[in-house]
Amino acid sequence: MAMAMAMAVVRPSPFLGHIDFGLGGLSCRKQFPTPNQTSRIKALFWEPKKAADPPEMYLSLDSFTSTKINVKEDSSNAEKAKHISVSVVSSILEVPSGDWDECSLDATGPEQFNPFLSHGFLSSLEESGSAVKETGWLPRHIVAQDEDKNILGVIPLYLKSHSYGEYVFDHSWADAYYRYGSRYYPKLQCCVPFTPVPGPRILVRNTSNKNQVFDILVSAMKDLAIKFQVSSLHITFSSEHEWHALKDKGFLQRTGMQYHWKNRNYKNFDEFLMDMKQSKRKNIRQERKKIPAQNLTMKRLRGYEIKAKHWDTFYQFYRNTTDNKWGTAYLTREFFHIMGSKMGDHIMLIVAQEGDELVAGALNLIGGDTIYGRLWGCLPRVYYPSLHFEACYYQAIEAAIELNLDKVEAGAQGEHKIQRGYLPVTTYSSHYLLDEGFSQVKLVTELIKDSGPFKDGII
Repeated sequence: MAMAMAMAVVRPSPFLGHIDFGLGGLSCRKQFPTPNQTSRIKALFWEPKKAADPPEMYLSLDSFTSTKINVKEDSSNAEKAKHISVSVVSSILEVPSGDWDECSLDATGPEQFNPFLSHGFLSSLEESGSAVKETGWLPRHIVAQDEDKNILGVIPLYLKSHSYGEYVFDHSWADAYYRYGSRYYPKLQCCVPFTPVPGPRILVRNTSNKNQVFDILVSAMKDLAIKFQVSSLHITFSSEHEWHALKDKGFLQRTGMQYHWKNRNYKNFDEFLMDMKQSKRKNIRQERKKIPAQNLTMKRLRGYEIKAKHWDTFYQFYRNTTDNKWGTAYLTREFFHIMGSKMGDHIMLIVAQEGDELVAGALNLIGGDTIYGRLWGCLPRVYYPSLHFEACYYQAIEAAIELNLDKVEAGAQGEHKIQRGYLPVTTYSSHYLLDEGFSQVKLVTELIKDSGPFKDGII
């Protein structure tokens, strides 16, 4: 609960986005004065701290660690010593797509294939200039190989200069570090950029020594955090299994909530509605009737059906949403074209047409047992009642039923989803803070209370 309180503050931080990844290492664009510190806070942290200069990072990205493990031979119970080397790459393009995807598929299992963990999706983010050094996402992916150069595990990892595009808010931590003279950025972020999709983050091949490889990769992340002199390492929207395993390795734990729809072997949408309360069922039917009443036609496009013109139009929808809601467009126009060419039938673009004109769209990715709803947008300065619900929720449910998929994940936030059949599920994140003072949850909570709006003794 204390962790949730510490992570829940979402106000802008004065320390966001001021670290520049220069060619010669990290440099700070703006010098911050050391904040005033009270005696009570000095007692909390034992001594006042001066703002640390960002580290110079002339680190080789070749193999930086090697571990010997004992592996049982397939044909006998005899054990053989094997060396596992861990390296850091500056682009996912340095890893063969087949090797990366084998790690991803073994980590999820074929039936739970997660398209966001695929080489195709992650490389689209890099090739399009969306998740790159210039946008504050410096790829530092970790790769584990045996002595025969077989890739045994990979981790999508980024050196971050800000906290945007993560959906697990740590702005309050950045504020706290800044207030007490410490540097929060850069930090290491293990995640899928701009995508709050749950799933494994430490992607390990299904071999007899997979648990050892998992431990080696976690240790490598922690070692890298020390080498890079970052404040912290964050593994967000991980699997529950990873979350429990990381607790024993010194990580702080956090949980969140999303809303997912579950397919209970429905034959059609009406059968799903019959499981709803009468008032909710009536409301959904009324909302759906508004679509044809506005002369709108819904279409679900897959793979080759999605043309370049569709992506160009959808990018306009996306920019309309970001400009009005968030103010920052994380994804470039090129991202949608590159992703479309790489992901094929794993993409479903739901579009609304008025006559021959596209007026709105919702981007979905299709996994082994799940439809993942991601982005939504429409034409500027137009409003169609209930279209958002139709495009983002009801069409996805219909598609999941038709494709016999287990669930629909509709993304973060939105209690309104409950009334439409999407129920809350727990999400998991783990956080490793290198500063022992900040790594104590109670102290972090005190920091937030000290800078908050309430008088002492209220909270």
